Amino acid sequence: MKTKYWLCKRKEIFFSFDSTTGKRESLHTSDREEAKQIVRAKNDAATQPAINISIAKAYLVGTDPKLAKRTWAFVIQEFCAVKKESTRLRRERAIKSQVFNFIRNKRLVETTAEDFYMVLKSGGVFVHHTLRCLHNLALGMGWILAPVIPPKLWPKIEKKHRRAITFEEHHRIIQAENNAERKLYYELLWEIGSAQTDGANLTAANIDWKNHLLSYHRQKTGELCMLEIGARLESLLKKLSSEGALFPKISALKDKDRAAEFRRRCRILKIEGVSLHSYRYAWASRAKQCGMPERFAQSALGHASLAVHREYAREGVAICPSLENYEEKLVPLHMAEKQLAAAS
Repeated sequence: MKTKYWLCKRKEIFFSFDSTTGKRESLHTSDREEAKQIVRAKNDAATQPAINISIAKAYLVGTDPKLAKRTWAFVIQEFCAVKKESTRLRRERAIKSQVFNFIRNKRLVETTAEDFYMVLKSGGVFVHHTLRCLHNLALGMGWILAPVIPPKLWPKIEKKHRRAITFEEHHRIIQAENNAERKLYYELLWEIGSAQTDGANLTAANIDWKNHLLSYHRQKTGELCMLEIGARLESLLKKLSSEGALFPKISALKDKDRAAEFRRRCRILKIEGVSLHSYRYAWASRAKQCGMPERFAQSALGHASLAVHREYAREGVAICPSLENYEEKLVPLHMAEKQLAAAS
């Protein structure tokens, strides 16, 4: 059989010459013996593709005995082993999807891009996100030695559009809701824009009546949210319990049960495209339209990332006030400052 790769030298660096294509590739070494070993390995790979994986496994066992035996089930187990319960439950729900059966018992060293593409084609946005998290975890921990799919070659996905709930839709829901506690719960979400679990878990201890402040830590990120209590929010809070949980029955429910009840109400009213999380989008959009400084709105919603906050507020349109009005306010102020300086 004709030898595929030949050794050649240019200046002090050795190259491999492909006799089929005529292409030269640098071996990045000036040592002849080392270059010969590399070319010999390249020729062996070309003539013995069937035993390449077995040889590679033999070398890998020398550095990490478990490297050649680990499957994606091991990565999944580590991915779900987090302390925060809400995150752990969310990941466990995602991993239960049957599309991950394509790779669940597949060895990491034998996984190809085709295996990943089978998972991606069978799942949606959440599957895409979860698979990428698994891949990055395995790569970062050194359980796979190279990306299964290079970062720039991952398929692009179109996220489902999430919109804010409008005031008209919110008003219709409030009018149709017969449960007093649930009605107040929806009104509170409209006023403070909290996540549904954060709003449901509020207690009287979160309210500082002396300073007129409502504060709580987000369950998801731990970020502190602190809002000044206005007249409308004050009237709402005084309708709630002054001790313990503000929503005793709602706080005892699981998040999926609260979401299901809200969806049922929307389905009856034929309101589509919204969820309890839409109240956060609505709050961010209203804050943007009113001209609230971005740092205040970001702090109120507990967004550590400015990019995330801007995604929430994308539907709001900030209207720039008239420059003429600004000038009318500022010019007299400047004149007064000059007069005061002259007098002193």
